[in-house]
Amino acid sequence: MTQEPELVPPLTDNYSSMVLLIDDQIMVCEAVRRALANEPDISLHFCTDPLRAMTVADEVKPTVILQDLVMPGVDGLHLVREYRKHASTRAVPVIVLSSKEDPATKGEAFAAGANDYLVKLPDRIELIARIRYHTRAYLDHVQRDAAYRALRESQRQLISANLELERLTRIDGLTGLGNRRYFDEYLAAEWKRAFRAQSPLSLLMIDADNFKRYNDTYGHMAGDEVLKQIARVIQSGSGRSTDLAARYGGEEFVVVLVDTLLEQSSAIAERLVQGVRELNIPHGPDRVTISVGVATAVPTADETPNDFVNAADLALFRAKSGGRNRVAVHMSRS
Repeated sequence: MTQEPELVPPLTDNYSSMVLLIDDQIMVCEAVRRALANEPDISLHFCTDPLRAMTVADEVKPTVILQDLVMPGVDGLHLVREYRKHASTRAVPVIVLSSKEDPATKGEAFAAGANDYLVKLPDRIELIARIRYHTRAYLDHVQRDAAYRALRESQRQLISANLELERLTRIDGLTGLGNRRYFDEYLAAEWKRAFRAQSPLSLLMIDADNFKRYNDTYGHMAGDEVLKQIARVIQSGSGRSTDLAARYGGEEFVVVLVDTLLEQSSAIAERLVQGVRELNIPHGPDRVTISVGVATAVPTADETPNDFVNAADLALFRAKSGGRNRVAVHMSRS
């Protein structure tokens, strides 16, 4: 019993060609039109004025350009070079049509940027085959280029999103200052740097005075607004790129001052206290104020960042015990 051959669906070509023919001879244009007339996947547009070739190419958006080499008033090779200079035609395949088979002319054509060379009038089957081949190559290139651009854009968006996510993990959502995690990382890094350089490092520990009472009196929403206003004063008062202002927790803030001596850091702390006073935010019979503890140290091998924080915290305790709305300092043993 003879087995029937398996039916295989015919291959389909979804690559449609738009051919732009540049030739001043209408007879050649007509001959090419007839050669391509019965090919449903190939459309032809011709231009007999070589001076309009670039304009027509921008309008037609061809997948293949058929380009005569010898035309009045225009050097065909110059026109090929022009295609390669413009974004809309830079990658479009150019098939040069010449009246003679000459190796030197071929070499010049390819050097100018041509993709192929045919002696006119070419055989119909060969012409169609080459048009389809170059169309497929061009459209594949365009698709790959579009896919590459899409991939690059996707990567750019991913990087941007990751950077934003990283930024958000370091920012306190309420005040916009650094958060506790970022402060811990930053202080640890600056402590090591200052230890290597044997340079001074200062820390301000800041607390909003009687803040629980403020929340109980005015409500937590009003309290959050006060914290944001205090944060703006602190941020503006520590404006160097190396300074870090952060929310330590609740109504407590910290400021890391790099390469700053005790006298300088104390002056900054006084400005912050004054800046919050000048907000003139009512707080019972008085107004909202802050207390600041200042510690300055040149790091040693015997001390840690935690020791430094404890020193600033101890100074803050002294400021609050001394009546609040003031600055107290602590000098490490280093």
